[in-house]
Amino acid sequence: MSLIPVALVGVGNCVSSLVQGLFHYANGGSNDEQGLMHWDMGGYRPKDISVVAAWDVDSRKVGKDVSEAIFAKPNCTAVFCDHVGQTGAIVQMGRILDGVSPHMASHPDHRRFLVSDAPEPTKAEVVESLKRSGAQVMCNYLPVGSQQATEFYADAAITAGVAFVNNMPVFIASNPVWAEKFRSAGVPIIGDDIKAQLGATIVHRMLTDLFAKRGVTLDRTYQLNTGGNTDFLNMLNRERLASKKESKTEAVQSVAHTRLDDENIHVGPSDYVPWQNDNKVCFLRMEGRMFGGVPMNIELRLSVEDSPNSAGVAIDMIRCAKIALDRGLAGPVLGPSSYFCKHPPVQVTDDEAFTAVEDFIAGVTVN
Repeated sequence: MSLIPVALVGVGNCVSSLVQGLFHYANGGSNDEQGLMHWDMGGYRPKDISVVAAWDVDSRKVGKDVSEAIFAKPNCTAVFCDHVGQTGAIVQMGRILDGVSPHMASHPDHRRFLVSDAPEPTKAEVVESLKRSGAQVMCNYLPVGSQQATEFYADAAITAGVAFVNNMPVFIASNPVWAEKFRSAGVPIIGDDIKAQLGATIVHRMLTDLFAKRGVTLDRTYQLNTGGNTDFLNMLNRERLASKKESKTEAVQSVAHTRLDDENIHVGPSDYVPWQNDNKVCFLRMEGRMFGGVPMNIELRLSVEDSPNSAGVAIDMIRCAKIALDRGLAGPVLGPSSYFCKHPPVQVTDDEAFTAVEDFIAGVTVN
């Protein structure tokens, strides 16, 4: 049994990058610390994490070892590790609920989910699998808009006593009702909606904070994002976007000197461009006024491979969840949630969040 056995919900591009990363950093050497925010965290290193259980609904992944499933279509992220070994964790059929948007059926097979006809699990069966596998941390990677499906797995994690890392924008850690469920059950949770290592949200937040600290009035701003992975295809259904837009918008609003009127800020996924695959392009504009009311503006174009951009952050979130378990914490783990997530229970500046997570790791603060 590894030090941190992990269960994965959804075996898409983000999980592909995460699992590749676990093998990439497993042997140390020239890979030590390269691209990671923390090499050693509370005595835990990336090599201490192993995958022991996984769920998905795509017929090309169900029944395969995670090491094979991460390279199956419609996954399209970069392959940066060519020595991913067998994990021993076979992808189980997941619960569908609202996890698959109907509009995806009109797109080519290699771009969309092909739902398996295998029997869907009950909550009791998921709980039993978690206990049998020895999982201590469950990571949620369901598609945006999967409210019912996320709540299904969050409830299973509570029943099994497994820490929950919510990487997507269904509000669980930041929802007082769900936060209390985890707290009452004695189970820690980190969330919501993972903030990439150097992505559109963190760059937008840092520039917004810079405006405030340098006395520049921010009048209006937009963040337009395009990509070609299943995440962007899924979000063509605008009805699934409410929580995502709220998460990304509040991440920026929370560090502005003065909250912008809704009509003066637009943050969110904008379009699906298939040939971009897992490459995400962000177009950012900020308009403001400097000394004497003289106008200025910034325009920025950011291009990143979307899934590897989150994988290192996920490794840190998993380790923080394990530390929280070790310390007997329950409910939302505030410092790590604020630093690693777009929509945490408590929004603070990134400088404050950085200090909070470092204090948490060092044990200066218990939460």
